[in-house]
Amino acid sequence: MEAITASSINPSFRDELGALMKNYDFSQCLACGMCTAGCPYSDVHEDQDPRKFLRKVILGLKDEIWKDPYVWYCTMCERCTVECPMQINVAVVVRTIRGASRTKDNIPGYLQTIAEEHKESGNQMNVGQEDYEETLEWIQDEMREELGDPDFTIPLDKEGAQYFYGFNARDIKIYANELQTTLKIFYAAGIDYTISTRRWDATNIALFTGQNDDFVDISKPVWEEFVRLGCKEFIVTECGHAFRSMKWGQRTFWDGPMFPIRHILELLNDLVKEGQLKLDPDAITEVVTYHDPCNTARKEGVWEAPRELARSFIKNFVDMNPNGRMNYCCGGGGGAMAMPEFNEKRKLKGKRKVDQVMDTGASIVIVPCHNCMDQFNDMNKWYPDTKGKSKNLHMCALMERALILPEKE
Repeated sequence: MEAITASSINPSFRDELGALMKNYDFSQCLACGMCTAGCPYSDVHEDQDPRKFLRKVILGLKDEIWKDPYVWYCTMCERCTVECPMQINVAVVVRTIRGASRTKDNIPGYLQTIAEEHKESGNQMNVGQEDYEETLEWIQDEMREELGDPDFTIPLDKEGAQYFYGFNARDIKIYANELQTTLKIFYAAGIDYTISTRRWDATNIALFTGQNDDFVDISKPVWEEFVRLGCKEFIVTECGHAFRSMKWGQRTFWDGPMFPIRHILELLNDLVKEGQLKLDPDAITEVVTYHDPCNTARKEGVWEAPRELARSFIKNFVDMNPNGRMNYCCGGGGGAMAMPEFNEKRKLKGKRKVDQVMDTGASIVIVPCHNCMDQFNDMNKWYPDTKGKSKNLHMCALMERALILPEKE
């Protein structure tokens, strides 16, 4: 940063930003550099220094902040916040500035395109209603044959169900087999759940753009659908940003009746512990490790249940270092997957995660997040030395290999 002149300082900027953040206090920054030390990527490429960015914010260098590439390079993973002695949440500051510094027609990549399509169609992949229902019907037919149960029916719009299942639109448009696998596990556990035909996509790209009006327009109808059906608990699929959107969004924007929201791996872990879901402990022989999505682990505190679940049926489970709350972001967070102009930066960040995986010696990586999964698959392409050495799977896909189906009467 060049020499600072008094004319470039905007004394009112701190209050202006604070008002946008509902008076969140970010002014206690000590400039100690712990945030930069905590960021796994501060030394990976230029303009990736949270301390410098925060100093610009504290000093009120509004013009510099508005054009600072750090705003979009940051994956908003909150690793810096874990290290901050004053607990300043840099991701909150970044998201607020993203929303305030750009109009909707000049947000990078195709983030805003996804938001507009989601508002129009009700899902981020712009799947039409007919295609959605036909895909569910196809999955149902496949499962009837696979399970040998001609009476199997996907419970749609079931009022009063124990669980309302919200998932990622990719599970309809691209990875229908992933949804089928999850429903097979639900079948084996015999749980009371439902899927809505109206609102079912739990993701929300506005989590990354900072456009709060879009966020409410996208997620509110999902919460309203849950209330309409009168379900007991909202279960979110293996998707970090969907889980974060539902949990954080409910706390921040929802003005209706509050209801519990859980990650699917928390539910499945409980079902295994209670004996309702049975897994063969000898089915998985490979060395397996687990990736903590930032939105699931660090931001929403879910990292112990997935490991307990993994260890219940995986003999050779090894952890990355660091892991859990201290995990490294995969490099694809913060909307990076939808900003192709920053692909080179995403690639550089990804190498740190590749090294982590390689150090475990694992041949399978559990990647419980669609966004992280895309980044992991890209990393296998970008770094050929690692290609074929690790297979990336959702937890449910690995569980299916060990699943013990109930005997038919």
